[in-house]
Parts: sequence; structure tokens; C-alpha cells
Amino acid sequence: MSFIKLTNIKKVFNRLDKPAVDNFNLTIQQGEIVSILGPSGCGKTTILRLIAGFEQPTVGTIEIDGKTVYDEKTFVPPEKRGVGMVFQDYALFPHLTIEKNVAFGLNKWRRGDKRRRVREVLELVDLAEYAKRYPNELSGGQQQRVALARALAPQPNVVLLDEPFSNLDASLREKMRHEITDILKKAETTAIIVTHDQKDAFAVSDRVVVMNEGVIQQVAHPRDIYTCPTNCFVAQFVGRTNLLQGRVAEDLKHVDTKIGRICLAEKTKEAIDEEVMISIRPEGCRLLENGEGRYKGRVARVVYSGEYQELFVRLSEEEDTTDQHLLIYAPVEKHIEIGSSISFDITPELVALVD
Repeated sequence: MSFIKLTNIKKVFNRLDKPAVDNFNLTIQQGEIVSILGPSGCGKTTILRLIAGFEQPTVGTIEIDGKTVYDEKTFVPPEKRGVGMVFQDYALFPHLTIEKNVAFGLNKWRRGDKRRRVREVLELVDLAEYAKRYPNELSGGQQQRVALARALAPQPNVVLLDEPFSNLDASLREKMRHEITDILKKAETTAIIVTHDQKDAFAVSDRVVVMNEGVIQQVAHPRDIYTCPTNCFVAQFVGRTNLLQGRVAEDLKHVDTKIGRICLAEKTKEAIDEEVMISIRPEGCRLLENGEGRYKGRVARVVYSGEYQELFVRLSEEEDTTDQHLLIYAPVEKHIEIGSSISFDITPELVALVD
């Protein structure tokens, strides 16, 4: 049984505008961590606000823990939905100590129960020793954990996190992804995280919802989102990719393109000779020595990115500035010069048919 259910959600802020969210349908199981991923303005934060009760849908139904909190006849206010919220800027009270910040939502609890609960959640986020300090005495990552502890303290049905990692530097960001995932799993809390960063979504989520222009593009496990994107938008937004047009071969297992016949991971249901688009991940192109690869090209540009080299490979031997380039990731230890010829094979598992 679904723990959170959004059915046919549509939100229009101005009746003349395009909907901010349109025909949004999603079910989330108890204890599941789901990320809503998409570019700025795609409607992901609007979904969070609709679940929290800060906004009302134009059309649709929202259920939390088997209870309808919004439909055409029902509106449950935010404070009665059992929803905890972690804001992008953490929204901690600077004049209150950490323990008082965490206790803020426990006003109706008995004093002894309140003290015990504050101690429990501070221990959960590993900040018990900082209880008497103030927010400005903590690091960014510690402040984030305080905000999460405050959201968890009232034992909500669901915790909503709006861009929780956006204010952190790269190294702290990576650390906090793991810490927050561990905290949410230990608390057995259902969580929805909004982010525009693929790495954030993939690192913390059981499932990822990819949105664009208010519409769900794909819902799947992070690995499936990456290896089997449903359309060109998902393929290009989630990581980097190469898009090639081609025609389905007779065996339904290959696609004929201008660089040759490319193998798919599985047989397609498309008709023979039908025009299709395929996505090829850059790391799916494996360089081979001595021209032993099935595919050939000439290196037009090399970009060193630390973990690997980005090769922009011209697919034809002739100089043509309009010719499409294929992006290939090469090991950093290989010395590759601009203008050199290379050969490579393509891993079928990183090739996908896309709409």
C-alpha cells in the first residue's frame, strides 16, 4: 500500500500561464527516499509545497498515510499533515541554542518527553555535544544536520528537503549525502528531496523522479535512469551522452548509424528499418589499440577533467566544422593528441533507445 499518493496533480498559478505542474502522478512507499530531479523552473519545488500544504493544487488529490489531505472537498492545513520540512537555507533561529531550535516544534509535548526527544534526535544526527551552542558556532554541514533533527523531532509522516546540499562546498556535499541518507534510514523516515543535481539525487535515493516543464519524464531507480533513459531530455539532463539517429536492423538487436552498426543491450520492439534515436554514454566507448576497434574517428579536442580525459571525436576523416562529434571518456594515463586517429568499441549496456 502506498504511503504518499499524488493523483492527477495540476497547479496553475495564473489561469493564462502554462501549468507549473501538470498531470503529476506518483506513489511513494513508507520508508522510501525519493528525489525529484529537474532544472530550475520545472515544478519540483511546487510539488514539495503542495505536499506540505503551503500551496493548493488546482486539480488533483494528495494522500498521506492513507488520509486525504487535499481534494476538491478537503484541505488539511500544513501543521496537521505530519510533514517535516528542511529548507534550502536551513531557517535556524540564530538567537536559540541548538537544543531549543530542535525543540521548537514540540511545544505541545510534556517537558520530560520534549527533553528526551531532543536528546534522541541530536544523538541520531551526532550533535548531542553541541546542544548548548548557537547556529553561528557550527559549520554548514552541522547546521544542516540541526535542521534535519528539527524536522525529525515531531516524528512526522514524511520529511521534505528542498535543495539540501546546494549551500555546501564539493567535499562537504559528498560527505553530507551519505550522512543524511544514513540518518533518514536509521529513523525509518519517508523522505522527498528536491534537487537539480544528478549526483545528489543518485547518492541518496531509492527512486528518482525526473521532471521537465511541470511534467514527469521518468520514474525509476538511479541506475535505470542512467542506463535506460526514456527520452532525449532525460538522457541529456542525467549525465552526459551522445545522441545518434539510425535505423533498426533486421535482428532488432542493432541500429545502423552513420558510424556503423551499434549493438543494443536487448532486442527492441521497434519495427525493422524504423528511424530511431539512441543514447550512448561517453564511458561506454572503450578505446582499443592498433586500430582493433569496430569504430574509427579523429580527435578534434581533448579536455582534461581530473578523473578522465574528454575526447571530442570527429566521426568522419574529412575536416568539417558541421560534422557531429562523439564525446568519449579516456583514462588520464593515456597520451592522446589532437588530430590523432583512434578506434573504439561501444558497450551495449550503455546504449539506449530514446524518444
